[in-house]
Amino acid sequence: MIEVREMLTEDLDAVAKIEKETFSMPWSKKGFKDSLDADNTTYLTALADGKVIGYCGFLQVFDEAEITNVAIDKDSRQKGVGYHMMLELLKCAREKGVCQILLEVRKSNMAAIKLYKKLGFSEESVRKNFYDNPREDGIVMWKRWQQFPMG
Repeated sequence: MIEVREMLTEDLDAVAKIEKETFSMPWSKKGFKDSLDADNTTYLTALADGKVIGYCGFLQVFDEAEITNVAIDKDSRQKGVGYHMMLELLKCAREKGVCQILLEVRKSNMAAIKLYKKLGFSEESVRKNFYDNPREDGIVMWKRWQQFPMG
């Protein structure tokens, strides 16, 4: 059973470990701590048997948000964790008044692109050479809600 909840300070060691194993230019533990402490961010962690197996988060500016991080532990990928976690993140965004949300994803990351499309994101532009190590284009994807969130 997967539990998704708000990220806690005590999650940061596990989050930083997954980040380092997943990305060529990872955020530091301090970077996550600073973001977690900000008033305009929301971060979630996915847990299995009490162990952090994934995380995601967004930065909000007025009614728009940018998803800054999404990662799943390598042993937990392709098991629906990302989908479940992202559904919760989108629910949090709606509850906070977000009407549109964007993200960038490596052009070669077909699993992530497929997931985001399943969640209702659409490819809208390309950022040439957006990623380093290796250099690669970033696909900009957006999800927009047809009406303003309730609440």
